[in-house]
Amino acid sequence: MTAKAKKAAKTPLTRSENMAAIHSKNTKPEILIRKALHHLGYRYRLHDKSLAGKPDIVLKKYNTVIFVHGCFWHRHDCKYFHWPKSNLDYWQPKILKNVERDTAHTLQLLQAGWKVCIWWECATRNTADFEWSLMHFQKWLLDADSKSLEL
Repeated sequence: MTAKAKKAAKTPLTRSENMAAIHSKNTKPEILIRKALHHLGYRYRLHDKSLAGKPDIVLKKYNTVIFVHGCFWHRHDCKYFHWPKSNLDYWQPKILKNVERDTAHTLQLLQAGWKVCIWWECATRNTADFEWSLMHFQKWLLDADSKSLEL
């Protein structure tokens, strides 16, 4: 049986268990970014409930927030996002609502004077991409003129 066939053969219970295991906090990409920032000497707070969207990482010293977005859940225009083949009536509104909420939170934070970085999961998938995005982030962080960044 191919991997694709095995995926399709999952029972509703198995699928439910898989979905229940997905969390919005402390994801692998988020932990990777946090470890790298800490190693570089940055100090931060996590999931600040007082800010719009509860950003994953808050660098108060730099008045900067970071959202670590999963490519699927936030509809990134990359090779890792694709619409599910089944239950599209459920997934499409859910994902589109996430994107709408992301935009609203970003605007609220920018209007409140915060710098906003959206760090996509795909930018953490291989070492070269991650190192490039980390270097780019550090340059952006010190650029007073630029208020938003997508990696």
